[in-house]
Amino acid sequence: MIKAAGLLSLKLLLTLAVLFVSPPCSAQVKIRIFSKSAPESFIFTAVQGSYLLDHYNGTSVDVPPGKTIIVTRYEGRLAVKSGSSPAWICDSISFRGRTGKDRFSARLHGDKPERREYAGDLSCYPDLGTILMINNTPVGDYIAGVVKAEGGGGRHNEYFKTQSVIARTYMYRHMYKHLQDGYNLCDDVHCQAYFGLTSDPEISAASGLTEGEVIMDADSVLILSAFHSNCGGETAAPENVWLTGQPYLKSIADPHCTNSRNAKWTKTIPLADWTAYLRKSGYTGTLNDPSSLAFVQLTRRSDYSTGKFTVPLRTIRSDFNLRSAFFSVAVADGSVIFRGRGYGHGVGLCQEGAMAMALKGIKYQQIIKFYYTGVIIADVKYAVMPGETDDPPVNSPDEFTESATAGSR
Repeated sequence: MIKAAGLLSLKLLLTLAVLFVSPPCSAQVKIRIFSKSAPESFIFTAVQGSYLLDHYNGTSVDVPPGKTIIVTRYEGRLAVKSGSSPAWICDSISFRGRTGKDRFSARLHGDKPERREYAGDLSCYPDLGTILMINNTPVGDYIAGVVKAEGGGGRHNEYFKTQSVIARTYMYRHMYKHLQDGYNLCDDVHCQAYFGLTSDPEISAASGLTEGEVIMDADSVLILSAFHSNCGGETAAPENVWLTGQPYLKSIADPHCTNSRNAKWTKTIPLADWTAYLRKSGYTGTLNDPSSLAFVQLTRRSDYSTGKFTVPLRTIRSDFNLRSAFFSVAVADGSVIFRGRGYGHGVGLCQEGAMAMALKGIKYQQIIKFYYTGVIIADVKYAVMPGETDDPPVNSPDEFTESATAGSR
């Protein structure tokens, strides 16, 4: 019995040690880039500083500014060509910056050619139908790039600070999300949108001025820093979106976003499509009076209802590709009209509300604490990681982040 109790206590301690540890305060983060593009070839160009290209036989090739290297997936390996030299085949390559202030561009071929610029190093591996490209980049450059991708440019600096702290919180909370894949995060909406370096000096300054700052709950655990484009005047309770709640994510009235671009929307579909959908969803009531199918949502609710029949609003949103689940239903002239408010899942910070608050002179700390209840803003060295089950299961379009620039996901 004593041995069994001792083993139980040891397992409990080991579990707690895994679930509640300080996040890694590394100066670098590994990001899979072009994760959605599935590149089969690209051109590497040194833009600033200089690089060493490490390849198959343990030797290195100098890559000074302006020099290009062509990398192509070939028969499950990589074909690499440098200038007029013959191409060689290898299993992997890496481009290592030599000065600490190195930048490179990566340009994709294909139907949609694309060029992005990055800081730091690049490692490449052949993968299933693509080249796995991993950018080991300074955290500050990554956060600034995320802020530009998720929030756009031309905003007030207090908004940029707000989005910087949110992005940093997300990064550290999910630092191990792709650990088994050999990197920390991807650059798509599965993690956070990241399209490389930003040239916006105000965004870079906001990232620097908030360096290390993250959002924690009352127990110093990194929060789920969910955000969306526009809440339509009222944020959503997470349990109505992901079926699980968090004490710092509450439904609150938000007067700041109601005059913004994404505050209202309308979509019309044929009445026959709506009645067919209701039948498919299990509705067995009469359809003789279409007006009985009307539905009014003045404040956020979880379900559409007519009579005793209900269906989750988040399901309707997904099935009809609506901008939000905050909508009313009207029936007129053989059509069903969705009159909606907001853009995105509605949980957490409302970006357009935060932008309006920043323009009113409200500081980023106040903006964050308006949307996240009872939180603490402090250096990441004082934070602890959440447990593995603390994140709700997420299915598109209800990702944690639904940004003003990326739109509904």
